Amino acid sequence: MTTSNPEFTAQRRLGKFFERDDGADFPFYAGQPIEIAAWKWIVMILAAAAGFLALSLIPAGSNLAQLGVRILFVAIPLAAFIAFTGKWWCCIFRPLHGRDLLTILAFWLINLALTGLVAAVINGLYPGHLVANQAADGLTTAGDLAFFYVGTFIQLFGEELFSLIPFLAVLYFAYSKAGLSRTASVLIAWVVTAIWFGAAHLPTYDWNVLQCFLVIGLARIVLTLAYIRTKNILVAFGAHLLVDWAIWVCPEFS
Repeated sequence: MTTSNPEFTAQRRLGKFFERDDGADFPFYAGQPIEIAAWKWIVMILAAAAGFLALSLIPAGSNLAQLGVRILFVAIPLAAFIAFTGKWWCCIFRPLHGRDLLTILAFWLINLALTGLVAAVINGLYPGHLVANQAADGLTTAGDLAFFYVGTFIQLFGEELFSLIPFLAVLYFAYSKAGLSRTASVLIAWVVTAIWFGAAHLPTYDWNVLQCFLVIGLARIVLTLAYIRTKNILVAFGAHLLVDWAIWVCPEFS
């Protein structure tokens, strides 16, 4: 299920590199397919934050135990999103076709290249400054590995919801409430989402500001572009999955 905006289809604002020429538009920001009240967007952002707090603060000593909090990370914001969008909640999903799989691969490679370049520059200027992601450390049994990858599959989808819901909310406020152009609204939502996502990673990376806002923030810019281009959370999720799993399987990618 997709949505269209006559003003959008009449004039492509970001260009074919950024958005496919298929007439699909972002949902909800311009009253299509339904209008969502501002207070509901605020509640949805708070729900995304609540899911993140559940993931971060609820004790879970093993990868099996972490499945529960990872499910909460997805369930809390998704429940709020479904409650306020009704049958239109699936507007953020589209079927995956062959070109989408190629798009996932392309955004994975772009992400690795750009974040690797930025990381190399930071390491050159500040040797030893970057912090390794230790999420996969200590996995010694097949069971640990299985629960880890099932759990991270769930968590990474939650990270896409954690990013996409605020993206759509900021897009709505900028376009429908502030009266900005569609282009300006998308760019503002894009940057705000990257800052939001980078800030959420500060505790994971020992409050390393450069790593979280430059390296991880840039990774979020690329992943959000995958959604902007396709209007499909599954494409962004697929690229995100490849990025993080590649880092955990081959740490030299980090």
